[in-house]
Amino acid sequence: MTTVEHAFDRHMLEALICPKTHTTLHYDAEKQELVSKAAGLAFPIRNGIPVMLVDEARELD
Repeated sequence: MTTVEHAFDRHMLEALICPKTHTTLHYDAEKQELVSKAAGLAFPIRNGIPVMLVDEARELD
């Protein structure tokens, strides 16, 4: 079985905002996350789909 990597559409980033602070997000390609510096959270991208739930976000160090 082969693993299919789903690409994130970077143009989608222009339409997304942080659900907690309503500020812009930054794309971290290496970690496959959308980062909200204002909220101190990183939202995962799974199978090319951003998971924009605060409960699913990782707290930044």
